[in-house]
Amino acid sequence: MKKINKVIFIFFILGLLLSCKVSKDIQLPSADLPTTFDQTAPTDSVGIGSISWKRFFSDSILSALIDSALRKNYDMAIALKNIEAASQIIKQSKWNNIPTVDFNTTIASNRPSKNSLNGLTASKFLGTNHIDDYSIGVGVSWAPDIWGKIRNLNKSALANYLQTKEVRNVLQTDLIASVSKGYINLLMLDEQLRIAKNSLALNDTTVSIANAMYDFGQASLLAVQQAKAQLLSVAELIPVIEQEIAIQENALHVLSSNMPGTHIYRSRLDAIKFSDSLSTGIPTIAIRQRPDVRKCEFELLNENAKVGIAKAQLYPAVNITARGGLESLKASNWFSMPNSLFGLVSGSLLQPLLQHKELRTQYSVAKIEREKSVINFKQTVLSAVGEVSDAMQKIEKLKQQDQIVGARVAMLHDATSNINQLFQNGMVNYLEVINAESNALDGDLEQMSVKQKKLSAIADLYRSLGGGIF
Repeated sequence: MKKINKVIFIFFILGLLLSCKVSKDIQLPSADLPTTFDQTAPTDSVGIGSISWKRFFSDSILSALIDSALRKNYDMAIALKNIEAASQIIKQSKWNNIPTVDFNTTIASNRPSKNSLNGLTASKFLGTNHIDDYSIGVGVSWAPDIWGKIRNLNKSALANYLQTKEVRNVLQTDLIASVSKGYINLLMLDEQLRIAKNSLALNDTTVSIANAMYDFGQASLLAVQQAKAQLLSVAELIPVIEQEIAIQENALHVLSSNMPGTHIYRSRLDAIKFSDSLSTGIPTIAIRQRPDVRKCEFELLNENAKVGIAKAQLYPAVNITARGGLESLKASNWFSMPNSLFGLVSGSLLQPLLQHKELRTQYSVAKIEREKSVINFKQTVLSAVGEVSDAMQKIEKLKQQDQIVGARVAMLHDATSNINQLFQNGMVNYLEVINAESNALDGDLEQMSVKQKKLSAIADLYRSLGGGIF
């Protein structure tokens, strides 16, 4: 027994000396980020990504829709269950260094052949042709964490838990952006429907004027037909827009895990307001704030731990076991003290030598997976910077486009008003009236579309800066 303890002690000390050299973690690569996303953008250290979504989306109806989606969305519910599962694994991992204990009770009866050694021995010394065995005992087994395998298992469990939380955060930021953009699109469709109905009323007036002028011989039948065709063209837009409204409402219901088909009460597109100062903050802070980037960080920690686990598999495994209890050949003597007491202590050392090169291959694959996680981190950071830059460019150019379209729409409406008066006085023909009304309708629809794109780009900027997790 003393010799076994000495051998185990020697290997334990050797393991403590070498465990720090089993595997070396790869550090998170430093991201080569610019000092600012845009020279023209505000340079506040705190960007809009740090603002709570309830403050950023000030419209009460939109806030209620987002809150409903976060509480009831099925994907979010699954993500929360994944976090619960990872949390249970974390709690279990704290027991990895504790020896395992088991309780065992055995009652066995063996009838050996009378011509066998066991049969002859039992017949001669025990006076029976069968052997009974009654035992009850407790066993303890402990594998010292010499090479850091258990330590890395705990690290892997923690990294996986944190990674799972960031997956949930990624889903939350995407869900907030999807709901806000869907709601903005719904308001844009409402405005387009209102414009189409107003245009339909205007075209109906044009048709009435054309009919009156035709009755007095001041316009041809072709003018009446062209005016009615334009009226039907505008009327055709209404069911198309109403269909898109119904589909968008259903999409918002699905995001909130509600049954489609009910009407969503909402405000006007002009009620959606964002601050004129859309600060992106310092790139190093803004990018690290994104949950997908943090997810990649925890992924690297997880892969580092897996490399340590795979490397530890190549080293000798030490196991210490102890078992004690009561054992007897007769049930009547089973609990006789101290004659039925037994005890056993043993230590083992297992060094893998040849296992079809599986362990070495697993170690090599683990290192490759770790290198892939480094590449994935760099790619995620690069994509994050690209998304921020794209959103900022969209916002800036759409602001310019909105001003231009607004000026053009104002001119088209003035032209439509003037040309209708001229048409009533017979100073222009019906084609000019129809063309003016058509241009005004297209301009109005385009203006609403530009406003929707600009607001959606702001929501995209908020998401790309990690907004929505606070």
